[in-house]
Order: sequence, then C-alpha cells, then structure tokens
Amino acid sequence: MPALRYTNLFTVPLATRVWDDGGELNAALREHILSHQAAHPGVGKSNQGGWHSETGRLEFCGEAGRRLVGHMQALAEEATRLVFAERGAQPPALRWRLSAWANVNRSGDFNRVHVHPESTWSGTYYVDTGEPDGGERGAPLHLFDPCPGRSMTFFPMLAPSVFVHPRPGLMVLFPSYVPHMVFPHRGGGTRISIAFNLRADPA
Repeated sequence: MPALRYTNLFTVPLATRVWDDGGELNAALREHILSHQAAHPGVGKSNQGGWHSETGRLEFCGEAGRRLVGHMQALAEEATRLVFAERGAQPPALRWRLSAWANVNRSGDFNRVHVHPESTWSGTYYVDTGEPDGGERGAPLHLFDPCPGRSMTFFPMLAPSVFVHPRPGLMVLFPSYVPHMVFPHRGGGTRISIAFNLRADPA
C-alpha cells in the first residue's frame, strides 16, 4: 500500500545506567542501611513484608548516600535532556525536588503494584540482589503499560510488559506514572534497593 503511512504514538521513556563506583558505594550503603534498619521500625507503603525506611535524602547513609543522590539527579537530568531532544527542543531550567528511601526484602517479601503520584521521574538503584535461589537473577522489577485502554482492549496479548532484573550498581529511571511492582524475593540473602522520586519544578 504505497499511500499508507504508519507510526507509533506516545512512547514511554526508560533509562538505565550501571555506575562505575557501584562496588564501592554498595559496600557502604549496605552497612548503613542494615544498621539503620536495626534501629528503626520502618514504614508501610507498597511493601508486603520487608522493611521500608523513612523518606528523605538518604541522610542515614552518610557520604555514600550523598553521592548516590548526585547520581540520581545526574541520570534524571540526562534522561530529561534526551526526552526533549527527541522532540527537537531544549529542556527548560528546572529545579529537582528529590526524595529517596531504602527497601530491604528477605525471602517472600515483595512490593505490590503502585505508581508514584506528584512526581516526574521515579527510579530504583540496586545495592544487593540477595543471593537469589537456583542461580536466578533475582526478583525483577515489573513495569506495566501505563495506558489501561491499550492493555485491556487493544490486542491485550500484545500489551507490553517489561522486566528489569536487578544487578548491583544498576540504576533504573522511568516516568512516575508507570505502574510497577517487585516480585517476591526468593533467596537466602537480603535484597536491598533504594527507590527514589524526582519532581521537576520551574527553576
């Protein structure tokens, strides 16, 4: 059909990066997070079992937390630049409002499906995969199609479903409106991740 024009609309950005200093950072982050967990009961959010720290800027992780927060902001700025570049534009001057928290999951713990309202980007950084059973790659992060109509009525068998397998030092960034969950951890160790939100406000 020579006259036919075909394209796809409304793509969803996804950015990933493995940080070179992840090994050094993760040793310090793991120590700080487990020490903080031992002294604080944590809060209940999307976590089913497991431990969820208070939300802040990882103050309890000291210098390692400050460095990781810098990585979060750097990835968000680069991903934002790429989103605007795809549309032939430059991003406006922005001020990022960042919040982060640690998640500690042991065998059977998981996070139910949820979104992060009132944010621009959301992300996860992996500190420890928790010695997954059977040589598996660890409990994955499951990202769902954010368009209910597409996933329920338009060829549901083709609805996109993305699984991100954890790896120490890996940071994942996606729009905060994307529904996501974490499968139950199956392993003898402790699965440690740090989740975060960034909200873009005019500078």
